[in-house]
Amino acid sequence: MNIPNIITVMRVALIPVFIVLFWLPFSWSYWAASAVFAFASLTDWLDGYLARRLNQSTPFGAFLDPVADKLIVAVALVLLVAEHNNIWLTLPAIIIICREIMVSALREWMAEIGERAQVAVSSIGKWKTAAQMVALIILLANPPAFNGWVIGGYILLTLSAVLTLWSMVQYLLAAKPHLHTNQTDD
Repeated sequence: MNIPNIITVMRVALIPVFIVLFWLPFSWSYWAASAVFAFASLTDWLDGYLARRLNQSTPFGAFLDPVADKLIVAVALVLLVAEHNNIWLTLPAIIIICREIMVSALREWMAEIGERAQVAVSSIGKWKTAAQMVALIILLANPPAFNGWVIGGYILLTLSAVLTLWSMVQYLLAAKPHLHTNQTDD
């Protein structure tokens, strides 16, 4: 275990804390849950930076880092859908979660056939992640009510869902030549 991997494991360990804080019956619970999510989002950047800077990239970290990201985002989306209970949040959440599952499976398959580089993270994927994280931080910090902050969060989450679809199409187009081969499943 190195520092970047410890940070990534900590991000996964924060998920139950995040859930408990979100559901606490106190006025400050939204802010606390949002702060934990924001902290976890920052550690996502930090562990990657440290792994590159300290030359401590490992296969374990390469596996766990994207899994940790997807876990905390999926949990945040599920909590928010349950709390807000409206189409403005539910539809983008479904798009984001379904895309993440599909692209993860595509990347795994492409790695299996030795073509992982064809579906590496793109700049649109990075913009999508930024919009998604900011949207989730805003939405987690506010109770479900139609005010400026929540509406702004919905708009950012919708933008993130659009970028999510766009990046998924890019990944599928990059993988398309490999999807039509005559390889058989064992």
